[in-house]
Amino acid sequence: MTISRRTFTQAGLAAPFIVTAPNAFAQSDRRPVLTVAVAELPKVLEPALELNNVGTRVTYSVFDTVIRRDFRGSPDGGGSKLLPHLATNWSREDAQTLLVTFRNDVRFHNGDRMTAEDVAYTFREGRLWGEKPQIPGGRAYFGTLAGVEAVDQNTVRFRTRVPDVLLEQRLASWCSWIVNKRHYEQVGMEGFGRNPVGTGPFRFSRMKSNEFMEFEAFDDYWMGRPSARRVIFREVPELATRVAGLVSGEFDLITNVPPDQIEVLNRYRDIEPRSVVLANSHLLTFDARSPQTSDKRIRKALSVAIDRKKLVDSLWLGKAAIPASHNYPEYGDMFLEGRGLPFDPARAKALLSEAGYKGEPITYRTLPNYYTGALDAAQIIVEMWKAVGINAQLQVVESFAQMQAAGQQVGNTSNSTRLPDPMGALWVSWGPASEFQRSKAFGEADAAPFNAIGRQLEAETRAPERKALFAKMLDAWEDACPGTILYQPLETYGVKKKIGWKPYSFYFMDLRADNLSFA
Repeated sequence: MTISRRTFTQAGLAAPFIVTAPNAFAQSDRRPVLTVAVAELPKVLEPALELNNVGTRVTYSVFDTVIRRDFRGSPDGGGSKLLPHLATNWSREDAQTLLVTFRNDVRFHNGDRMTAEDVAYTFREGRLWGEKPQIPGGRAYFGTLAGVEAVDQNTVRFRTRVPDVLLEQRLASWCSWIVNKRHYEQVGMEGFGRNPVGTGPFRFSRMKSNEFMEFEAFDDYWMGRPSARRVIFREVPELATRVAGLVSGEFDLITNVPPDQIEVLNRYRDIEPRSVVLANSHLLTFDARSPQTSDKRIRKALSVAIDRKKLVDSLWLGKAAIPASHNYPEYGDMFLEGRGLPFDPARAKALLSEAGYKGEPITYRTLPNYYTGALDAAQIIVEMWKAVGINAQLQVVESFAQMQAAGQQVGNTSNSTRLPDPMGALWVSWGPASEFQRSKAFGEADAAPFNAIGRQLEAETRAPERKALFAKMLDAWEDACPGTILYQPLETYGVKKKIGWKPYSFYFMDLRADNLSFA
């Protein structure tokens, strides 16, 4: 789900053209430089603002989370075991209180020692949670908080308004990246987005909007000296240019390689594709405010008229996954068996007839390059809709603001499984703190039963009751049909073979020394 760019614009903040930090690269350092070509760069580097594919790819190695999720612990790059990280240990004082002890040897990029005050500042009321937080998207992750206090220099107490069984997972996930209190207060959110200070293995050096971002090794990193002396992210929207640069040696790693290019990369002796099925689903959103899609029967018709297997076979060479609705194996014991995403053209025609659909135009807007295969998928889906009598019209736009402007009924986005639980996917993406409800794209009447069940699940601690509530919540979401899942994409990177690096099931690009090496 992409929210940060629009949040940044709405806050009246402008992205810089070029920004340079005062630190210079050491000329005598013999470690290699890693150059990564990406389809798009983030506009800012405030990690809780850039909660999207392009943002977290960059910021994951600039900041550290409280607890570390062990993605490498699973062969598919999607492990969910929790490990100590900035926090050395944590314990429950009661159902609504978590006491966390932090390392005392962590330095920020500006030389400050990280203390409990920085942690409490990161999670303070008014930044990520509260009535009107500075970063509205943070409420989807930390809306259960009721208070955060520094007990002493290395200890923080987290209190929640309801028993939250997922708090530890939240502290290892999105929005839990620790920021430097002193620097943040000096420069404000806008300045921090231009010149961030974190505790990660790489610190910001300079950037030029829509061209590049450069980071230098932070050799005082508490996990050890980084393997590269510098990391450069270059924005290269054209796939052919990214591939050509990888082949020529201009780039060491490229992102967003479609499946039909995997064999092309395999032809080169020093290059290889590395792929992972993402804990992320591409999906369509249906605007309940629009007269053309205000009737949920029309939205359901749009959903059941899509042949997802044909999409996966034709666009992804069968390598993407079709999930069982907004319901994923990563949920563990919470996964619901027997669910699915039906393809039923006859049902689609019947629903359109019941709704009294008279051929009104339904506009589907998409960005051409942000999501791999998005434009091709849109072209195929429009033809599927036409086959059942839907007057679908495709518009290609350049920004999410254009996509959501008046006159759109269908848009595309993605939902990630931020936590291995329905509350970290369905609730984060579609609950009352989500952009879909804040923008009223998920109609208030349709959202009401979904929200009521979700609030029960948010506070429930008993496993059987939680699973039963999830089933009801998914029923409510599917009945309202504010959107529909397409597939979980295969994300493929082109990588020089000399580089030891493993992709994760998120777009997080982990460049710590335990996940990055050079032959």
